[in-house]
Amino acid sequence: MKKPLNAAKYLVAKAGSDGPFRQRLLAAPKETIETELGVTMADGHEIHVHENSDTVTHLVLPPPSRLSEEEREAARTGVASLEYLRQTMYDPAPDIRPPAGQPATAPRGSLAPGALATAGRESIRRGLAFLDSAVDANGAWHCIRFSTADPDIPRHFERPAFVSAFCALALESCGEAVARAIRSRTRQYLVDTIEYPGLWRYYRHLPRDLDSSALCSLVIAEHPWIVLGRNVSRMLANRDEQGRFLTWLLEEGEPDVVSRFRIEADPVVNANVIACLGDHPETRDAQAWLTDLIAEGRVEGSSKWYPDAVATYYATTRAMIRARPAFEGLRPVLADAILGLRDGADGFGNVLQTAQAVSALHNIGCLEEANVRRLAERLIGSQHEDGSWPELLAFGDQTLRWGTVGQIGHGSEAMTTAFCIEALERLIEILAG
Repeated sequence: MKKPLNAAKYLVAKAGSDGPFRQRLLAAPKETIETELGVTMADGHEIHVHENSDTVTHLVLPPPSRLSEEEREAARTGVASLEYLRQTMYDPAPDIRPPAGQPATAPRGSLAPGALATAGRESIRRGLAFLDSAVDANGAWHCIRFSTADPDIPRHFERPAFVSAFCALALESCGEAVARAIRSRTRQYLVDTIEYPGLWRYYRHLPRDLDSSALCSLVIAEHPWIVLGRNVSRMLANRDEQGRFLTWLLEEGEPDVVSRFRIEADPVVNANVIACLGDHPETRDAQAWLTDLIAEGRVEGSSKWYPDAVATYYATTRAMIRARPAFEGLRPVLADAILGLRDGADGFGNVLQTAQAVSALHNIGCLEEANVRRLAERLIGSQHEDGSWPELLAFGDQTLRWGTVGQIGHGSEAMTTAFCIEALERLIEILAG
């Protein structure tokens, strides 16, 4: 069956009309829910079902906040913002490394497809070895916050849950044991940073946001709060009059440092939310808006948070796969749009843009229309000696009204590496026949 949007509401309704199901749900809740929804929930999380009666009423309290009252007040009033900035000033990131040159061992068109696939597999394993050392023991991926306008402004490390989810989703393409181990660590990190009823924030001093919440929910989809759709009503409540999902979840008592001009419907954020919630009547208006944006060729410059059109196409094709039949009619339009971005070297811009374009073409079944050999050669040849790929701008607000200081970008070698591994997995599928 198609998983209901609000699984908890569905289960309660079925228990009200199906006596045997009600008894099974009371006797063995976790097993019954898994069977009914066709899911497997995470171990280590108990499920209890309570039955109200004429003489017994259950009042269910949400879990207490992981932050103390003092910490919540510090976040709400902006004290946490200042403290965060002070802390990150002492977590400086190194200068950006120059892109890798073409090493002597890089393939230059002389390898047969099978040998090139083997070279790609070795490249993936080197990349995973780098990631295994870069992702910390708690499962947190790092990125670097930097100014896109002034290279003299100091660069700093940060480890938001969003970045971990963003990269872990890319690694789902890889079946290597190291990739599975990294994803396992990352899932635990996301569980450790979740806020009831299944929401996340980029920084503690910012409101919770739908981009972080959607991607993190996709990674830990087996968590009972996510399986039961505990966060669905809050996500659906964050739509504008056109049915588009807004980025920030602004609530009373939460940090309010998001200026009014930053409340927006972003196409990538909407694609990520649709991928999380699925194809349901409640997401159709957002689907229609994003479809029109792509079909009418209005993608470039439409996202505040992502730097180029490839990021929107990549997110949309991921939603197409995870929320079928959403966006099915866009396949030929997306194929033409992505293939139209090719440069003279048969790439799609820089190596990060190229990697995301490769994966997007794979998602819509059109990768063989690109020059698979040259794409593989370029990705392999762009890898650093330590197995990483170059740090590049992955996301960031380029439209802030604070001048040079406000033009903030985010990226890291680890982030680029995750997407290059995903792309190489897709290319190897074709090269290996």
